[in-house]
Amino acid sequence: MWDEAPQGADVTLILAHGAGAPMDSPFMQHMAQSLAARGVRVVRFEFAYMAQRRVDGRRRPPNPQAQLLQQWREVYAQVCQQVAGPVAIGGKSMGGRMASLLADELDAAALICLGYPFYAAGKPEKPRVAHLAELRTPTLIVQGERDALGNREAVAGYNLSAAIELHWLEAGDHDLKPLKASGFSHEQHLETATRVITDFLGVS
Repeated sequence: MWDEAPQGADVTLILAHGAGAPMDSPFMQHMAQSLAARGVRVVRFEFAYMAQRRVDGRRRPPNPQAQLLQQWREVYAQVCQQVAGPVAIGGKSMGGRMASLLADELDAAALICLGYPFYAAGKPEKPRVAHLAELRTPTLIVQGERDALGNREAVAGYNLSAAIELHWLEAGDHDLKPLKASGFSHEQHLETATRVITDFLGVS
C-alpha cells in the first residue's frame, strides 16, 4: 500500500504494522497519510500472518521472527527497485522492532520506530535492547512516556547507541495516546510525531 506525497517525494519510508493491528488500522492510516501530506512517500505492507487474517478472519500470532525478518528483507528489496532516493524503514511496535534488527544489515537511510516495544507487556525485567547498543543506522524512536512496553523511567536505564534519538510524548501510551489530564489530545501527539519524523528525515 503506497501513500504518495502530493508534490512528489525524495524520501521513502517503509512502515510495518504492530503485532495485533493491520497495515490499515486507524493509527497506521493516520501516520501514513499525514507523513505523505508532509512530503514523505510511505509504503505499507503486511506480514504473512496478518495478510492471512484478511482471507479467513482468524486472529493468529505473528510468524516466527526469522520469517518476519525475511519478509522485511524482501519488501525492502522490492521497494528499492521501484524508487529513487533514500529509503528509510520502521514501524509501529513489533514492526519497528523487526526493522531495528535489520537496519544496519540493509544499510537503510534511517530507522523510525513508533511505540518501540523495549520489553514484552508485564516483563520489564527482560528488556530486548542488546542490539540497540550497537545500532549504527540513524534512528528516531517516538515513545509515549507511560508506554507499557517501555516507559520513560525504564528506558532511561538502557545502554542505547548514540545513533538513537528518543522523542518522548507527554503522558502518551503505547499508541501515543495521552491522558486527558495532560492537556494534549491524541491528534496533537500524532501530529507532533509526524513533524519530528519529517524533520529527522530532512523533509521540510
